[in-house]
Amino acid sequence: MAGHSKWAQIKHKKAILDQKKGQLFSKLANEITVAVRQGGPDVEGNFKLKAAIEKAKSLGMPQENIERAIKRASGIIEHENLEEVFYEIYGPEGVAILVKAITENRNRTTSEIKGILNKFGGKLAEGGAVKWLFEEQGIIRFEKNVFNEKLEEKLIDLGAKDIKIDDSVEVYFDLEDFKNFKKFLEENKEIKNEIEISWVPKEIITISDEGKEKLKKLLEALDNQNEVEDIYFNTLL
Repeated sequence: MAGHSKWAQIKHKKAILDQKKGQLFSKLANEITVAVRQGGPDVEGNFKLKAAIEKAKSLGMPQENIERAIKRASGIIEHENLEEVFYEIYGPEGVAILVKAITENRNRTTSEIKGILNKFGGKLAEGGAVKWLFEEQGIIRFEKNVFNEKLEEKLIDLGAKDIKIDDSVEVYFDLEDFKNFKKFLEENKEIKNEIEISWVPKEIITISDEGKEKLKKLLEALDNQNEVEDIYFNTLL
């Protein structure tokens, strides 16, 4: 999708910084595996799985890798004991940072995250202190040239919580409304779209230029940790 939206500035995407395809595909497979365990292998009824598969396809992951990840989660083939872990962090100038990791060794990952925070100026928050500043939502993103008043009205009827227009159109909705939007997209295949599940900050705070530079270094260090999948924060860079 062309352009950089406001949302792209408050979500650090691992795929951009992952240099090796093998490492990237491993992370994508883990995300698919966890999605299956949380919501089952039926892609039609599991929005998290659908979003994870579409993300993997958009980044060039082979279909056989995707199918293997689903089988691994379903117990058809052996797998490690993966779990999804969230780290709630305070960054420079009080920026709230929510890190999602998928790991088979929580203690090891936590130790490595703490080491990064000690080095780059962040600290772990108590459970719930940061997460409540974000809300898990579905996001559909499509090109601005297909957007019109009729489409806007339809999206609102389907349950859109917010519609943001920048270089692209972003539609935010509660996960419970997934089936409504899924049916709409199936009936309007000409609207090319991207779908993801994200933790959206309820409010955006402003920090200094110096704070932004410190935050960038912290985010890059967190990005380079092998088990980190996604990073969300409540300021603009």
